[in-house]
Amino acid sequence: MSKRHLPAPASGGAAAVTDDVQRRLRLGGAIAAVLLFWAASAWTAGHLHADPALHTVALFLHLASLVVGLGAVLAIDYYGLQWLLGRRTLRQVVDFTEPLHVPVWGGLAGLVLSGVLLEPQLSSALTQVKLGLVLLIALNGVYASTLHRRLTAYGERRPPAPLLTRGAVSALVSQAGWWGAVLIGFYNTQH
Repeated sequence: MSKRHLPAPASGGAAAVTDDVQRRLRLGGAIAAVLLFWAASAWTAGHLHADPALHTVALFLHLASLVVGLGAVLAIDYYGLQWLLGRRTLRQVVDFTEPLHVPVWGGLAGLVLSGVLLEPQLSSALTQVKLGLVLLIALNGVYASTLHRRLTAYGERRPPAPLLTRGAVSALVSQAGWWGAVLIGFYNTQH
């Protein structure tokens, strides 16, 4: 894969910036944003106490966000499975899944923001595992977005096996993270 160079600024004094450098900066910025958002929400959850009415609204928003986020993740993975079974082309899969990134991220953000108001027991080991899973889901989402861009570049050509393997691992991590967080959340509401 060759590196393309962007033209130098008109002043001519600045060095050309490669696409690879820009990609790494975007990736680093996205990772930093995820880490800051996650840390801020965890800190806020430990210091905020919602009244019963706000707690009820937050619970509804939490469930609605779960439907939106996990529903989009399931649609993406289902379409990927359709490709594995030879029922869709890679181009169809990446075109179909592109707009689903918005509801995935929107659902995840809604879960985190509403979860802050649900007064999680941060001293609980299970809650700490759930927070870790949420962070894993978000970081994997950043990685999956990068994989999606790389897969899109192949068009109708078959990507190399290592890239496909990374995509499969990312999908498995996503499913494990989402379902693990759901199960812990359900368990915590019962006890």
